[in-house]
Amino acid sequence: MAETWIRLLGPPVIESPDTPPAQPRGRKAWAVLAYLALQPEGISRSRTAPLLFPDAADPLGALRWNLSELRRTLTGVTIAGDPLRLVLQPSWRCDALELVGPAGNGGLDPRKFNGQLLEGLAFGDSPVFDSWLADQRYRLEKCVQSLLYEASLAALASGAPADAAELSSQALRRDPFNADSTAVLVKALVAMGEHRRAREQVTKFENLYHQELGLPLPAEVRRALAASGPAADPKIPANVATVRSYLDAGSASLSAGAVDRGLDQLRLAVVLAQRHGDRHLIAESLVTLSGALIHQAGGRGAEVADFLHRALSAEASDGVSRTAAAALCELGYLSVQRGVPDRAAGWLDRARQAAEGMPDEQARILAIQGMLASDTAHYEDAVAALTESGRLAQSVGNRRQQAFSAALLGRVHLLRKELDLAAACLDQALEWVTAEHWTAFEPFVDGVRGETYLAAGRLEEAAALIDRSWVMAELAGDHCYMALAAGAEARLFLAHGDLVAAEHWISRGMEPKPWYLWYSARLLDAAAEVALATKSPRAVEFVDRLAALASSSGMREFAVRAQSHRAVLGDEAAAQAVPWLAKEIDNPALTEFLVQRHGA
Repeated sequence: MAETWIRLLGPPVIESPDTPPAQPRGRKAWAVLAYLALQPEGISRSRTAPLLFPDAADPLGALRWNLSELRRTLTGVTIAGDPLRLVLQPSWRCDALELVGPAGNGGLDPRKFNGQLLEGLAFGDSPVFDSWLADQRYRLEKCVQSLLYEASLAALASGAPADAAELSSQALRRDPFNADSTAVLVKALVAMGEHRRAREQVTKFENLYHQELGLPLPAEVRRALAASGPAADPKIPANVATVRSYLDAGSASLSAGAVDRGLDQLRLAVVLAQRHGDRHLIAESLVTLSGALIHQAGGRGAEVADFLHRALSAEASDGVSRTAAAALCELGYLSVQRGVPDRAAGWLDRARQAAEGMPDEQARILAIQGMLASDTAHYEDAVAALTESGRLAQSVGNRRQQAFSAALLGRVHLLRKELDLAAACLDQALEWVTAEHWTAFEPFVDGVRGETYLAAGRLEEAAALIDRSWVMAELAGDHCYMALAAGAEARLFLAHGDLVAAEHWISRGMEPKPWYLWYSARLLDAAAEVALATKSPRAVEFVDRLAALASSSGMREFAVRAQSHRAVLGDEAAAQAVPWLAKEIDNPALTEFLVQRHGA
């Protein structure tokens, strides 16, 4: 059956291989279509009408006229009900909907996604919709970037380096500073035997980073030129027993704190598994190495993502599989930390399916789903996922997973200013962390518990834990926890009225670059508050950075807070957007903050 496409990316148009289809008349009809397409749960008419037709004498009447126009031209689309929902018939497709659909959809060709959402259309007469559109443009652009990156990794893993090179090159045309896509391009060129071109690409990227950013070449790009793994002694037999011996040895070394030695042993396990040729063993070894790189060595870039895609390619399982579930969960975790919630949700949904009947894996996956829901301000979903994760972890006796889930649940309660609940979760998490001697995770729990004391006005107890969080994070060199602790220190000194010390901690927090973008957003939010309090000229810079990061990463509450900061700086359009955006978020603490700042 011939497909009709609704193209909302780039100049909007309806495309059909048959006779030229009718096109909706007027930019507001396209605006209604784009808005409904990106509201999967539906949206009420009473909310949609004033958003798009704020100056109309009869906003609901204007909405009805535009809905009639869409129904006239979109014969394969149903738009009905209250809340309004857009439903496509099987022969109709929409590029924006495809883009935010499930991760790993093999039918998507990311090279076909070009242009901004509703490119060429402006909506200055609808300032709140214009704000929403700007957020969605950031979001969809990041989705395209992520899809190109994932597709290039999948091509590399499946033995198609030429396709990987083409996809990563297209990603770099959209973002020439992307180190991960550069690393994939270099790996692809090496796999094609194009070593000179690979070296030239590294040199070109090194010059770009140095001249434009004043930074050295990222290690991720440098490693892409190296051999794929360590050389194993040819006398070591490549069989199941030796591979499992190296996997066990690597895990033991990591548990003992010998991270470098453990990683070397796991890399050798991968080499031996590849020499042996058993695909499941290769996948298991790659997933084990990937998990160690992510959680023990801070690996977040193309190297670890490449290993995970290779593991999925080797396992080749769409059914129940512990190895596939672990790989999919880690890909979801990386997407959460990179701030690509649409892609993360798809990976984690697939992980849940692959982990059916495995409570230990389900507990891990649910914890990451809870983290994702919290980051995107879907707090009820976060509480449900994290509570169930903790229950499953308890059922299998995994105390570290219990601590992780409880700490994240405590963070949700802190963000909602449910301080007694936050304190109970975090105190329990600290007990488990201490019992497990899990010092690597302690800075997070200490920092969030310290902020809970701070929110309760208990500044002395807050200072003790926040200081400890900073020291432990700095000693470990953990950029994420350093940003968290620095922001907490700034808020603490802001509460004391010591603005100079607050500015100092903002500066210290900006030095490390967290892998997990939620920490960057929270620090930028603190920076904006401090800058507004000190009347610093950097306030606009911090607010603009927060707004861009929150929009592109789906961090809805931070998007509201960024607009609130802009309103304080005198932006009238932002002031109009604040109550409209905030209404979508169920957080009493956010409502209290906005009422105190802006009034009812």
